[in-house]
Amino acid sequence: MFRNFLTQEIAIDLGTANTIIYHNDKIVVDEPSIVAIDKTTNKVIAVGKAAQMMHGKEHKHIETIRPLKDGVIADFEAAEQMIKGMIDMMDIKRGLFAPSLKMMICIPSGITEVEKRAVRDSAEHSGAKEVYMIHEPMAAALGMGIDVEAPEGNMIIDIGGGTTEIAVISLGGIVCDKSIRIAGDEFNADIEEFVRKQHNLQIGERSAERLKIEVGAATVELDNPPPDFPVRGRDIMSGLPKEVYVNYSEIAHCLEKSISKIEEAIVMALEMAPAELAADIYQKGIYMAGGGSLLRGLDKRISLKTKLTVHVCEDPLRAVARGTNIALKNHRKYKFIMQ
Repeated sequence: MFRNFLTQEIAIDLGTANTIIYHNDKIVVDEPSIVAIDKTTNKVIAVGKAAQMMHGKEHKHIETIRPLKDGVIADFEAAEQMIKGMIDMMDIKRGLFAPSLKMMICIPSGITEVEKRAVRDSAEHSGAKEVYMIHEPMAAALGMGIDVEAPEGNMIIDIGGGTTEIAVISLGGIVCDKSIRIAGDEFNADIEEFVRKQHNLQIGERSAERLKIEVGAATVELDNPPPDFPVRGRDIMSGLPKEVYVNYSEIAHCLEKSISKIEEAIVMALEMAPAELAADIYQKGIYMAGGGSLLRGLDKRISLKTKLTVHVCEDPLRAVARGTNIALKNHRKYKFIMQ
């Protein structure tokens, strides 16, 4: 009993763009996955939103680092510091004894054993005594309320910051999956390049992200198109600050190549699905989660490509985190889906 009192259970959606932490069925941390480090002392000076405010605006003594790239840990030390910093935000280490942490972390389905080990090591070094992992498509399915144990096929598409995870799930397992490293970050890079070439304007990652949110679209055929949005940066020709207006159709054209690759991956995953599961998917449609699923017109575009109904889940940004929390709460029931 005393041991259980000292054990704190936390579920972490360790995303390339954002990290969400659940504790006691509540979201206690929802922060950008970024840290700011003082290069002279090598100490972390900010984590999450505070570090993001510095991103692209730092001087020579400060460096901002995004520890995750393409859904996996690219900078081990920075990832460890980021997880520690976000756990500290929860303010659960109080009293005479620091509680031991039991963590459930979601990981991309296409992750290698080496990358999986890096996630586990980062979690353990940041204070976890027990670490469980769950694949993102399975977590997304749980977060949407899908019965993952049922003998029927469900197709899940999770478009995050670093990866797009596509999986067909049945009987508590992933029957076939496709993981591609094209997602929100790639969309931002496409927008940066487009604005530079089309408007001779150099913009940063944060401005590209804002542009994607405000006027991002997957198709030019929108029922309620957003108004043109001003973006500011440095004029490449004169070197002076400048503002231009960008419309949604320009963003739709610049994202065409990346979205086409996602469509190809979806078709490939459908082709791999056994006939009986394909019949289920035809009847139920496709379920979408992740921040990328909020891109205007993306669900309609995928629906046109696959000739299937596409459902975007409620609060898609937090679907994976919700599912990770459900798996942690019922870890004995869902032992078979843990990694």
